[in-house]
Amino acid sequence: MQLPHFPECNHSLIKALFHHSDGELVTLFQRHPECGRYFTAIFCRYYPIVYTLISHSARDDRGTLSRTPVQADYLFALTWRHIYHELGGLDLRFAKPAATAGSPQSQQTAEVSEGNLTLQNWLIDMTAYCINHAELPPVESIYYVLQDASPPLWCYLEQALEQLPPEIRLMILMSQTFHWSETRISAYLQAEGETLSPAAVKQRLQEGFQLLENALPADIQEIYLGKDSAQTANGTATHSTPAIGR
Repeated sequence: MQLPHFPECNHSLIKALFHHSDGELVTLFQRHPECGRYFTAIFCRYYPIVYTLISHSARDDRGTLSRTPVQADYLFALTWRHIYHELGGLDLRFAKPAATAGSPQSQQTAEVSEGNLTLQNWLIDMTAYCINHAELPPVESIYYVLQDASPPLWCYLEQALEQLPPEIRLMILMSQTFHWSETRISAYLQAEGETLSPAAVKQRLQEGFQLLENALPADIQEIYLGKDSAQTANGTATHSTPAIGR
């Protein structure tokens, strides 16, 4: 098994956080939701463990693959998305036991004496839950590509998409997820009663990409899109938004 390479782990913003403890990173993530670097730093610190667990779980007792590499990568991303949403309410002193983590009963947390559960153990619990409960679609229905959008970027792109007007969001998804041309998007919208020429669709997409980038945390733009703080402040568009998978 070969671990994937994530260039963001060598970014100066992430390397500057290496000295922080796990607890400090979790606290910073919870206190500064407008910043993406803290979750990304946690990802860089622990993705090898999560990826290894998922890779090993892809084989049954006889060594036969139970899921494809594409499904394994998608499960890896889904696991980190689950971690992202659960991390905001994590208190390691009152953490979910592994048996109920993520279940409907997860609101009723079990008291754990401080220090008994580490972030690493909690992440392992979250990974085990996702391995056992995630319903993976067939390969042909998966549009997510790990090399195009690492899990932290995927999480923040989804968050940014939710802030866009519905029509813009739909056009971006058709363009980036399903790789539809402007002509095909125009035809679809016309069938739905919205008259937009292919040229108008192209213009709206460019506007949508700008809105999407601006909705991302400034440090995520810097880490993943190469926009420095001056570009972000001025709203300079790069139109290099990665493909958004299912």
